[in-house]
Amino acid sequence: MNPEIFVDLFQDALWMVLIMVCAIIIPSLLIGLVVAVFQAATSINEQTLSFLPRLIVTLLALMMFAHWMTQMMMEFFFELIERLPQVLY
Repeated sequence: MNPEIFVDLFQDALWMVLIMVCAIIIPSLLIGLVVAVFQAATSINEQTLSFLPRLIVTLLALMMFAHWMTQMMMEFFFELIERLPQVLY
């Protein structure tokens, strides 16, 4: 067993997770920022006002990126299965 293979697989997995999480979190952060600027401009201090838009944008991002994320995970698992003999021997 070669430790470099494990490090490479772990690095690929972390990179994939980071990209997929950013695809969901960044739109939510942007909407939160827009709502916060709106609240600051209008002096509305309601904490729950930003929850619903962020929830809706997060769900829309999940629906938009679900196919791409599934494809990315499948490609990673296929690569993992192809590398399995290198890991075992």
